[in-house]
Amino acid sequence: MSTPPSPADRIRLAVALDGAGSHPAAWREPEARADELFTAGYWVDLVTEAEQGLVDLVTIEDGLSLQTEDRPRPGPDPRTDRVRGRLDAVLVASRVAPLTRHIGLVPTAVVTHTEPFHLSKAIATLDYVSGGRAGVRVRVATQQRDAALFGRRDLTDLTYADLDTPAGAARLRDLFDEAADYVEVLRRLWDSWEDDAEIRDVATGRFIDRDKVHYIDFEGRWFSVKGPSITPRPPQGQPVVAALAHRSVPFELVGRTTDLGFVTPHETSQIGPILDEIRSAQAAAGRDEETVHVFGDLVVVLDESEAAAQDRLARLDEAAGEAYRCDADIFTGTPAALADRLADWHAAGLSGFRLRPAALPDDLRRITRGLAPELQRRGLFHDRYEASTLRGLLGLPRPANRYAA
Repeated sequence: MSTPPSPADRIRLAVALDGAGSHPAAWREPEARADELFTAGYWVDLVTEAEQGLVDLVTIEDGLSLQTEDRPRPGPDPRTDRVRGRLDAVLVASRVAPLTRHIGLVPTAVVTHTEPFHLSKAIATLDYVSGGRAGVRVRVATQQRDAALFGRRDLTDLTYADLDTPAGAARLRDLFDEAADYVEVLRRLWDSWEDDAEIRDVATGRFIDRDKVHYIDFEGRWFSVKGPSITPRPPQGQPVVAALAHRSVPFELVGRTTDLGFVTPHETSQIGPILDEIRSAQAAAGRDEETVHVFGDLVVVLDESEAAAQDRLARLDEAAGEAYRCDADIFTGTPAALADRLADWHAAGLSGFRLRPAALPDDLRRITRGLAPELQRRGLFHDRYEASTLRGLLGLPRPANRYAA
């Protein structure tokens, strides 16, 4: 068996799973399984394929309202040629977990309008069901259509143009400060049971040590949560918290509160400034000694040649009726050429990558059966899973409980 690359040298890989793929016309591809998008078997097959390729983790997309490509509208857009509707990402991950053994499972959860108490026990449960492979990607909702689903407050729609105005920037900061408090409540609830709080002593009749189950007494601008959780401390102690970030305020959230950030550079020169912002926020939060991974996001269209990959993208664009655009860079080419890009960006400071397959399952298979072996040949990717938990795969220690004496 070959010697695996050192943790500092190796590239870590995540795959983003979203419907039939990132491209809006992916569901119309010959290999797509559009009629199975809302079945458990579809998601099990995708995650199993990712695990066979030794991918470190998958993220599962989610949202509050129906997908739309017309952000200012108060409701769904009128298009009928796009995938609409989702299964609950946390429940999908919990269904997949018992049928996988190694891969990390990181569902997306919207933290605006929802309650941290509910999410804390859902992710803790996922950590138990998966044997310590759970994480959560926290997502902020910026549109009134999402707020209208709950009826508790109104939000003025926040557009990209608004973000460059003082009022828009202030509203964005409020939403992300709320998200930071949300994560703090999650983490305190996960710690509200000490590791040895459960005694389970039949002879004495004591199931728990009540002195080791703690109120968290969190009081903030958005949340007032007494605790404790109803779920014992998760196997990882703290499941992995992740967030996607495109600009300064989200970069701060990554540095302040998360274990893993996903960022979207479009060229190598953008990586250094992004990392500088995240590391500055990390230092300001007193987290200098902690590991915060930063993964680069890429949409990938892969084939046996660059021309074939470009033809695939052109076919998808033609079916969609327009050229595909998204927040992340779109890579079109071979697995070997993608390995070149990843090696370059890894050398620039990114510890890993989250790849968004343009079409599922085609591009996922090219990641697991083409890219992963190519990275292994270059000594940049592991050839076996080296840990049993997601924190272990990411080289993160199991944290001490903040409430333990």
